[in-house]
Amino acid sequence: MPSKFKRALLLLAVAAMLPASLYGCTGGTDPSQSPTASAQSGESSDHGNSVTVGIAQDLDSLDPHKAVAAGSSEVLFNIFEGLVKASSDGGVREAVASDYTVSEDGLTYTFTLREGVTFHNGEPVTIEDVVYSLERCAGSENNGTPLITAFSNVASIEAPDDSHVVITLAEPSLEFIYSLTAAIIPAGSGDGIAQNPIGTGPFQYVSYTPQDSLVMEKNEAYWGDPAYLDQVTFRIITNSDTLVMSLQSGSLDMAIHVPNTQASQVEGQFTVVEDTMKLVQALYLNNDVAPFDDVRVRQALCYAIDVGQIIDFVCDGAGVQVGTSMYPAFSKYYMEELNDAYPTDADRARQLLADAGYPDGFTMDITVPSNYTQHVQTAEVIAEQLKAVGITANIVPVEWETWVSQVYQGRDYQSTVCGVAASDMTAREMVIRYVSDYQNNFINFNDEEYDQVVTQAITALDEGEQEELYKRALTILSEQAASVWLQDLCDLTVMSPKLTGLELYRTYVLDMSTIRYAE
Repeated sequence: MPSKFKRALLLLAVAAMLPASLYGCTGGTDPSQSPTASAQSGESSDHGNSVTVGIAQDLDSLDPHKAVAAGSSEVLFNIFEGLVKASSDGGVREAVASDYTVSEDGLTYTFTLREGVTFHNGEPVTIEDVVYSLERCAGSENNGTPLITAFSNVASIEAPDDSHVVITLAEPSLEFIYSLTAAIIPAGSGDGIAQNPIGTGPFQYVSYTPQDSLVMEKNEAYWGDPAYLDQVTFRIITNSDTLVMSLQSGSLDMAIHVPNTQASQVEGQFTVVEDTMKLVQALYLNNDVAPFDDVRVRQALCYAIDVGQIIDFVCDGAGVQVGTSMYPAFSKYYMEELNDAYPTDADRARQLLADAGYPDGFTMDITVPSNYTQHVQTAEVIAEQLKAVGITANIVPVEWETWVSQVYQGRDYQSTVCGVAASDMTAREMVIRYVSDYQNNFINFNDEEYDQVVTQAITALDEGEQEELYKRALTILSEQAASVWLQDLCDLTVMSPKLTGLELYRTYVLDMSTIRYAE
């Protein structure tokens, strides 16, 4: 890891090259957002057996089947559970189901409903609730379009009795079990679940104020190990300087995904836990619009961008480089060798641009969610690096909600810096999103061989064969320079030294049930 002195020099060097206005647009430097009253006064409050957690992103939905943002799923993990739920070792463990079996042909999943599980409203979970929830995921309330894409493979859902549900797939799948972390909700909830979130998790919903906070409290009737805390408040603070001031004042006990610069300001006062975010950060390119519809242009960008410098600048060297759409937590599929596929080579980049008809370069936009300092900083470094090959990159900061609607859903953009995670902990999720007709293929990647390989991989019943096919798919993404793959960002959690019990997961999960005050 580079020294703080080295980082300071790099900051000065890049800042000298960057227009001041770019820094004024970042989520971490917006002076219009003031700290809370307690932060201004410097007073610390007694939280009792409760914790206030700072998060950078508002929730895009409280509906667990419709939430798109990884940050939303991270919070809702505490309120909702599926037949199974994520475990900290990277697998799944039984939740609403007490056990399950999978047929040898990989087509039939049979679950036994756990006895004594109740919803937060006190009603017992029945087989009708389970069937309803699964059918909803499969599209029963969405004109047949699955709310969770893995459920497009579901042929039937049946309940032979009051304690068992049988899911039959159209095609075999070794990974479908991970999709069954999908939340079980009361039958007939419909879209009302977003206004009144009722789950079975260790915490139950209390209130939500958009752009401000979400409050949840301990579920006293939880079927499993109870949470230690009585109440957790997630406070939405999009400004990283405000986040630091709130920590220092005592109005926050904990903050997640804290940028390195801000975390360094509270070292010694707080416990700083380092991990990675379990996502792939990239300069994502819209393959359907000029000039990025030309593979030579995309490859030129890959040669022009120095990923190591980005990691040094944004993460003090603590990020992990990725050369394709798979992060290291998926160790079986992570291909470190692809990190060297495009060594930094400005001459090669300029030649490719000339071959593509852009000898003098071009101008492009990088749309970036402004509340994520790491993404904004990454875009700034990229913009400076691209100048060396004649490309002018204009950074367009937008609010998170705008980014979701415009970029992710509307695909109305040229390029963007963001992070993509596997919502259901499967390698499948990291490759299927680039299949040409996939609904969330927001980069509009289109490659016939890729489509065929991914289809074969998803239905493979031999783990070795599946691994080979997934790696071939990842290699195609690299060869075609579908985007400029960068890193799995360093992830810093800042906690009061009075707190303990943080468990690190291999997916985008914040488990508040294990957090407690040290004795």
